[in-house]
Amino acid sequence: MLSSASFHELPPVPSELRTPRLLLRAPRPEDASAVHAAIQASLPELREWMVWAQNPLDLAGTVDNLTQAAQAYASRENLRLLVWTADGTELVGSSGFHALDWRVPKGEIGYWISTPHTGRGYALEVTRALTDLALETLGLRRLEIRCDARNERSARIPRALGYQLDGCLRHDAVAANDPSQLRDTLVFSVVR
Repeated sequence: MLSSASFHELPPVPSELRTPRLLLRAPRPEDASAVHAAIQASLPELREWMVWAQNPLDLAGTVDNLTQAAQAYASRENLRLLVWTADGTELVGSSGFHALDWRVPKGEIGYWISTPHTGRGYALEVTRALTDLALETLGLRRLEIRCDARNERSARIPRALGYQLDGCLRHDAVAANDPSQLRDTLVFSVVR
């Protein structure tokens, strides 16, 4: 909630960040075709873990979504970043900081990588860069990564980066692809 941020001056947030192989940048409405295509190419994989992938947006909805994401980025309410190849020509996925509370300050990293780009270590590379940005530049005191307890690939990332497992929230959510099934949520964190 941004209204609670009045206790702290919000830090400047870069609109782009580079890693050895990737360009992370704030979303723009003109990215809609690339985002829509990446989601469509990844639906079988995304649907297992992401509620929003059950009913993906059409191209016009993606434009609206990215317009809202750009506004949320500018106001620092939600810092979604699109992940591109280093030359900025091919969309690899999406990541960023969600559930921000600038009073603490704290946030949560979320990520997904387009199916044609999985298995190359991109999610780890992105999460490492965002963890460093959060703790060293943005001044976050707590950073979380949450995932379905069955999502072993996702859970490997915070473990590899030294996050601690705070706990397993039993029957915390329903399965993204089957609301009749309950799922456990792993909560990892790093603090400073």
